[in-house]
Amino acid sequence: MLLLKTLPFKLLSYCKENWIPSLVVFYLLISSILQAITSIDIGIPCLWKTLFETSCPSCGLTTSFVCLLRADWLAAWQTNKLIYVVLPAASFYLLQDFWRFCTK
Repeated sequence: MLLLKTLPFKLLSYCKENWIPSLVVFYLLISSILQAITSIDIGIPCLWKTLFETSCPSCGLTTSFVCLLRADWLAAWQTNKLIYVVLPAASFYLLQDFWRFCTK
């Protein structure tokens, strides 16, 4: 119960201590939500695809995440199958890191 009361303060101090990754995650979430709701794309283009004119394994992850936000599971799978590995792994890592931060 005490953790739930202090959670917003812990989250703010976690974001303050890890401000660069927090800004990146915040930007990716805001741009993905904006694209899912309004189809306005403010995402950063793939540097690999721009330079070498070929797709990398992570090309389409943002589009796949937007499809998941729209609850279009098949389109997310067809866009990039790696989303079903990357999203749970990244979520697990972020939650684990936050938990370590809270318990230190």
